Amino acid sequence: MAKRGRTGSLIALALGAVAVWAARDIPRQMGARAKGERLERMLASPQFADGKFHNSVPATMLAASSMPKIFAETLRDRERRHPRLPIPVITPDPGAPADGLHVTWYGHSSAMIEIEGRRVLLDPVWSERCSPSRLSGPRRLHEPPVALRDLPPLDAVLISHDHYDHLDMETIQNLVDLQAAPFLVPLGVGAHLERWGVPATRIVEMDWNDTHRIGGLEFISTAARHFSGRGFGRDGTLWTSWVINGPGRKVFYSGDTGYFPGFAEVGQEHGPFDVTLVQIGAYNEAWPDIHMFPEDGVATHVDVRGGLMIPVHWATFNLALHDWSEPADRTWREAKARDVRLAVPRPGERVDVDNPPAVDGWWQQIA
Repeated sequence: MAKRGRTGSLIALALGAVAVWAARDIPRQMGARAKGERLERMLASPQFADGKFHNSVPATMLAASSMPKIFAETLRDRERRHPRLPIPVITPDPGAPADGLHVTWYGHSSAMIEIEGRRVLLDPVWSERCSPSRLSGPRRLHEPPVALRDLPPLDAVLISHDHYDHLDMETIQNLVDLQAAPFLVPLGVGAHLERWGVPATRIVEMDWNDTHRIGGLEFISTAARHFSGRGFGRDGTLWTSWVINGPGRKVFYSGDTGYFPGFAEVGQEHGPFDVTLVQIGAYNEAWPDIHMFPEDGVATHVDVRGGLMIPVHWATFNLALHDWSEPADRTWREAKARDVRLAVPRPGERVDVDNPPAVDGWWQQIA
């Protein structure tokens, strides 16, 4: 009996040690609050009032009254929110030239844009979980198609907002060492990066409608309808969509967003675009204003006057209650109904925007 008690104590101590190890990074994962000049820029922003950032069109957040129903739904049909078979992952060629216009989707919202000789990385998340904890939170459904160390030299890293599935501390820290590219982020997000060791000289914070140039590329921060926050507070940093202009080609990235008239304004002012990367997953009737339904994603592509549409924010992490394959199914159906050119690449697949692969429904074979 005494031996059994000692064994139990050792197991408890081991579990406690694991928990302490796993929790040690959580305070740093939360990031930091802006201060000094960074805070002054936030206070001067037209989007900032009453201590936080605001959408141009107010967005309804998840109501507390919806929580019991949502919790009950999470317990049902769990298997349908995961693919039945492994997700096919393609290893991209790191030596491919960046000429022309190509998009490599790495999963969720992480992607690389190769535009007229330059390379831009969007919302890189390479960690096993999109969470402040190493032991809990949404876990990857497929491996990253390429190791961070095998990425080719980048010209810029763009961040849309500070949620864990778009801004990953460990990935950022690795990129600081592996790359020399600057990080373009919305207002307030630079404080997170500085706490994680990114030199201030490599951080460019931008408000909506700000423009920044790197080499032959122009980056414009444009409006989105979302929210922000890595801890218990909300909207202490800004969220954004992105316009990337090369000498002759144009790209639009929606970031996370609800549908709103601002996208038509983006199309009128900055379009047309050769390709769009548009959020289509993690939607629900309980939060219709902060994540688009797939049909809204197609409407956004049309509003900004896009050429080829590449859907993102699906397949990699289970963040909502819909079936795993539903976002791609609904997007494909709506794209056909509205005569929208569509490419749905496998993770790691490099898409030539001028000669995209035909949609083949690969996800339906594993759902």
